[in-house]
Amino acid sequence: MKTLSLKTADVQKKWVLIDADGLVLGRLASIIAMRLRGKHKPTFTPHIDCGDNIVVINAEKVRLTGRKAEREYFYWHTGYPGGIKGETLGKRLEGRFPERVIEKAVERMITRGPLGRQQMKNLRVYKGPHHEHEAQQPEKLDVAAMNSKNSRIG
Repeated sequence: MKTLSLKTADVQKKWVLIDADGLVLGRLASIIAMRLRGKHKPTFTPHIDCGDNIVVINAEKVRLTGRKAEREYFYWHTGYPGGIKGETLGKRLEGRFPERVIEKAVERMITRGPLGRQQMKNLRVYKGPHHEHEAQQPEKLDVAAMNSKNSRIG
């Protein structure tokens, strides 16, 4: 048998819709990262963007386990001396842009470099239940049914 090495022209991308309501953040991010890379496909090629386009809705309803909402921090620097700032994960989820929590969690699981940046462009995360990709007819992926630990009640 010969090893299959996909070419860019041979890649077939699907559109996938994931509802993040009640799902655990880290488990959701790992499933999204795997699908963005294309590792779920038998034709996976490491140096080609062969993953799917993923649309995530209800980003503000994602769940955290344990006390991560109070203990996990996002840090950034303003560019000025002494300008380091931080915000807890819980405040970020309740703030204006809760979709950035999922984007950052997935970004940290994707390989760094030009290919990783290209794959991150295939991820679209939305705060509420509405998205702009109805025309692509994304197929719904039930992440909660994959494993009982993926969803958190309460």
